[in-house]
Amino acid sequence: MKRREFIRQTSCGMGAAWLGVKGFTASAFALPRKFSASDTVTIGKTGITTSRLAMGTGTVGSGHHSHQTALGVKGLSDLLLNGHDQGLRFFDAADTYGSHPHVAEALKHLRRDQVTVLTKTASRDAAGIRADLDRFRRELGTDYLDICLMHCVTEGDWTEQYRGAMDVLSEAKEKGIIRAHGCSCHTIEALRAAARSPWVEVDLVRINPVGSHMDADPAIVVSVLQEMKAAGKGIVGMKILGQGDMRNRQDEAIRYALSLGVLDAFTIGAESKSEQQDLIRRIAAA
Repeated sequence: MKRREFIRQTSCGMGAAWLGVKGFTASAFALPRKFSASDTVTIGKTGITTSRLAMGTGTVGSGHHSHQTALGVKGLSDLLLNGHDQGLRFFDAADTYGSHPHVAEALKHLRRDQVTVLTKTASRDAAGIRADLDRFRRELGTDYLDICLMHCVTEGDWTEQYRGAMDVLSEAKEKGIIRAHGCSCHTIEALRAAARSPWVEVDLVRINPVGSHMDADPAIVVSVLQEMKAAGKGIVGMKILGQGDMRNRQDEAIRYALSLGVLDAFTIGAESKSEQQDLIRRIAAA
């Protein structure tokens, strides 16, 4: 395996180093109004409307496995359907997580146009992207994907290196195979490149108040997200709870995400219906 590929896969699986907990309290983040997990939001300029909270399927997701897929196809499908019953319309999947069969099972019980399906490809060349788009749709049992992201980009010049792959995603959008394209970033250099690129319509970005498993200090990341927001890009937050590092400070993390004013939505992976209900409650109480 090439060194660059090893670094990219390690970054995807484990996240960046935790920068340390800072002395935040939940009350430090002022909110302009009340929020709900089921609020209808629009993702940037894509025209895609969905719920504020996305149901993550990839906590510690790598090697086609995650904490959520460990629940089994029926277990995770039932969890997604429970969230849908609570007004959650955003399914966050990825090939790397191995969660396509679980999402597909949930989709069998729902109207397709009532769910936003986001997934991610680790491919970096045109042929790989084409093959993934065909396979993903078969695995998910759907004719189209709402959002397809290039997963875990790390290179500062990725928008030049992977132009062929990006062109295939652009072509797929023109054909109605996907509705929007973009990336998830795992270095600050990649995030800055995404902010500058007109091609990026949706960015999945790591953000929390303590810098855990993030691309840089929160203040630096937020400044790049503000640039993205001004350009009309859709921004979906991830690592909101710092991959579990803020499990005992969830209210602070949620208030922080809601207070930023740059996230259209954010994804958190629950592992049970009780955790899911608790997340919904905490967002409403923030």
